[in-house]
Amino acid sequence: MTTAPRPAAELSADEARRIALRAQGFLGAPDRRAGVRGVLRALGQVQLDTISVLARSHELIPYARLGAVGRTTVEDAYWTGSHAFEYWSHAACVLPVEEWPHFAFRRRAYRNRPHWGHELSPGAYDKVIDQLRAEGPRTATELGGAKNKGEWWDWSDSKIAVERALMHGEVVVVERRGWKRVYDLAERAIPQDLLHDELDDTECVRRLVRQAGEALGVGTRADIADYHRLKGEQFDAVVEAAGLVPVTVAGWGKPAWADPAALASEPRGRHRTTLLSPFDSLIWERARTERIFGFTHRLEAYVPKQKRVHGYFAMPVLAGGRLVGRVDPAREGRTLVARQVTLDGPKAVPAVARALREAAEWVGCEAVSVVPDRVNHPELVPELVRALG
Repeated sequence: MTTAPRPAAELSADEARRIALRAQGFLGAPDRRAGVRGVLRALGQVQLDTISVLARSHELIPYARLGAVGRTTVEDAYWTGSHAFEYWSHAACVLPVEEWPHFAFRRRAYRNRPHWGHELSPGAYDKVIDQLRAEGPRTATELGGAKNKGEWWDWSDSKIAVERALMHGEVVVVERRGWKRVYDLAERAIPQDLLHDELDDTECVRRLVRQAGEALGVGTRADIADYHRLKGEQFDAVVEAAGLVPVTVAGWGKPAWADPAALASEPRGRHRTTLLSPFDSLIWERARTERIFGFTHRLEAYVPKQKRVHGYFAMPVLAGGRLVGRVDPAREGRTLVARQVTLDGPKAVPAVARALREAAEWVGCEAVSVVPDRVNHPELVPELVRALG
């Protein structure tokens, strides 16, 4: 006797959008008692990036959800005590320390693969491990120098060794100091009850698929697999065991899965109005952002200046559960300058002004200005200036 497949729940596009917003922490009252660490645990990861305009992305992500939490508070939440570690997930990410066992599959894969690009001198690996054991946490510079005299990728032996040890799981990044990684031995930095590779690959992937589904609320195969850079085949093998439920979403045109808890109650509550980092997990995947919000966004930091459409670090503006525009910000002394502003229309003006004022206060700016001829609706410039006033 065969069992009929379970019918998929049907969601409207609006229901899916609201589920995604709540899952990502933008709909409903934020859990301020849990704070930054609560945001990190809920998202499962916070992406790191070198670009710093208002602030670095790992600061912008909790700010977008909690409001003007102190920037030192953000750093302390990540790096004080054994609460987080840095590893390769969606990209280089801060991860809750509880996730350490679930990345055993990736550590094993790195140990078993041919080494990438960099040759390592005999004895260099053991030398770095011995130095960390004797001296405690160190940057690559303190371990003997991060690079040779060539290009930026011309790493020194000590840098190659410590990065290899990081990928293998013998070393952990425990802090960013002046944006430099600070390395320590995993045996010191990871709590003993978590310091193991006992889970097999299937169980690791099952846990990460479940976590990604919970963090996204609802998503396609590609959405959920990409959250921790898993392969589609890995997703297929575990999705049923992960406990996600199949759904259909109007207009998506692709099968989707949802966190069953996200379907149990209607998403309600207050919407955040805020600037979003392009590396925020709400919007980091372009196809998903277009599908959910009807909003096409591209990071243009690496696009030649003359070819940029919206600016170097254009930040989408979230308001009322919609993406209503974008701003390319810069800081000039104590003034936050909106170098370029793209508004969806007149209704976006109050939201963009509010997001800019709050961001300015957060980073210690006393004023906000716009470049009038860099606003896509010139007729709205006077209204925007008044709203910023």
